[in-house]
Amino acid sequence: MGEPVGRQWRLFYELDLEDLVPRDHLLRRIDAALDLSWLRSEMRPHYSHLGCPLICPELLVRVLSVGYCHSIYSERRLCQEVKVNLAYRWFCGLGLEDKVPHHSTFSVNRLGRFRESDLLRKVFEAVVCGSMKAGLVGVPQCLWQAERVLPRYRRIHEVGLNTSER
Repeated sequence: MGEPVGRQWRLFYELDLEDLVPRDHLLRRIDAALDLSWLRSEMRPHYSHLGCPLICPELLVRVLSVGYCHSIYSERRLCQEVKVNLAYRWFCGLGLEDKVPHHSTFSVNRLGRFRESDLLRKVFEAVVCGSMKAGLVGVPQCLWQAERVLPRYRRIHEVGLNTSER
């Protein structure tokens, strides 16, 4: 008979997220195809050097990509899932000790900072095109996903416009 399982945790664990994410995981294939090297320079004009520390734009895009790939459309739930899922943390470049951005960060950026630009469209197109070139998704899958995501995005965008005009 083995020792009873208890709740006494070790103080230190030696692990590497790289070893915990399976080699055939979808997010590994997306990571290999995703090139966001252009993103920082493209987004720089939309960020201020004043105020609170800024969230890395690549982190925001990677978190949103996790949500789209796994059909998690609630930003609150998405942040909770990234917090507890090791594969999601690995894909986003977050260690176990790193904090996941607050869910409101996404709506503040979408409805505030990037509302007037077409930057989010460019990012979305870059992610989709990179995924298509890598053979991760085909045109029917992209169209099906677009039919689900775009109406929701438009509705959120319109609500954001209406509340800011009051």
